[in-house]
Amino acid sequence: MSDDSHEHQSFETRAIHAGNTADPRTGAVVPPIYQVSTYKQDGVGGLREGYEYSRSGNPTRTALEENLAALEGGRRGLAFASGLAAEDCLLRTLLSPGDHVVIPNDAYGGTFRLFAKVVSRWGVEWSVADTSDADSVRAALTPKTKLIWVETPSNPLLGITDIAMIAGIARTAGAKLVVDNTFASPYLQQPLALGADVVVHSLTKYMGGHSDVVGGALVAADEALGEELAYHQNAMGAVAGPFDSWVVLRGIKTLAVRMDRHAENAAKIVEVLQRHPKVTKVLYPGLPEHPGHEIAAKQMRNFGGMVSFQVAGGEEEAVAVCGRTKIFTLAESLGGVESLIEHPGRMTHASVAGSALEVPADLIRVSVGIENTTGGADEAFFAELETESEALESGEEGMS
Repeated sequence: MSDDSHEHQSFETRAIHAGNTADPRTGAVVPPIYQVSTYKQDGVGGLREGYEYSRSGNPTRTALEENLAALEGGRRGLAFASGLAAEDCLLRTLLSPGDHVVIPNDAYGGTFRLFAKVVSRWGVEWSVADTSDADSVRAALTPKTKLIWVETPSNPLLGITDIAMIAGIARTAGAKLVVDNTFASPYLQQPLALGADVVVHSLTKYMGGHSDVVGGALVAADEALGEELAYHQNAMGAVAGPFDSWVVLRGIKTLAVRMDRHAENAAKIVEVLQRHPKVTKVLYPGLPEHPGHEIAAKQMRNFGGMVSFQVAGGEEEAVAVCGRTKIFTLAESLGGVESLIEHPGRMTHASVAGSALEVPADLIRVSVGIENTTGGADEAFFAELETESEALESGEEGMS
């Protein structure tokens, strides 16, 4: 449930204080980890603050859910065991057999797999659209469309969708707009304020921020929809545990300062990549030539810490690059304090191979961390590129 007392506070203040009420018994300034499955009742049905069983509600999870609602400006926040668990709950709440969904032509591979291999088995149909193009979205609509799904910035091509524009299309069509806000985080972008009905997060990423927890979230703009989602959350049971909730809540307190540093470092990485002779294309919404740059500048506080780029030499060279870096760790996921690198086609987006969402084979995605920067470029990445420059001068192949 959203706490209106934080409504007019700055983001940074809400991130630290919303849901983080001092413990009334001890005065602990950090919400305790209520590692408990059940709660003593004062007589049958005599619940203390509504808690009876931790699948249905847990004070540590409640603190996180209140914080999430406050940060996204929503009426109800819900925390789940993973981002895909949150998505599954959302889809089974809003959709019935025979319904139709519009999905983006660039999206997380796990989301596509959920639609293509799981939800479709119980009679939900889906169409692919370029969500940056209003005409493409309208063309994908059918009389049975109940949901339009958007990622912005998208994963892994860093595409930008005008949320307010798609919200208008959804309202006209009588459909709900869902925005996956994982890449931006609520610090950089607030989809509900732009007309979205529900925001989705993988809390594993920037919200947790330290590569040490898996979680997911939904934040609903409408109280009634929030209650419906909460009913299904309890009925389906894929909830965030108390310790995981506590870890995410701790991570969120530094979200603003981390995101500022991620974005600052990413901009410097982009400068390095644009100068590199074996980089054929850099995908980053902060670049003026990016087709979504103006929209991103309008609806985002900054351009984020995710960068994708393509390399000469195709898939073989892209895979080799991922295997040669030292500071940038070869790993899936993103949003942690450490810099990560991956090959989407063979890793996070292998499930979209052969589909309309297939990603370029020469694409590399980097999650830029918060390591120190000097000399106008990220020292970690720049140092590795120096080896490549020497290799180029000697006529050797490769990119570090």
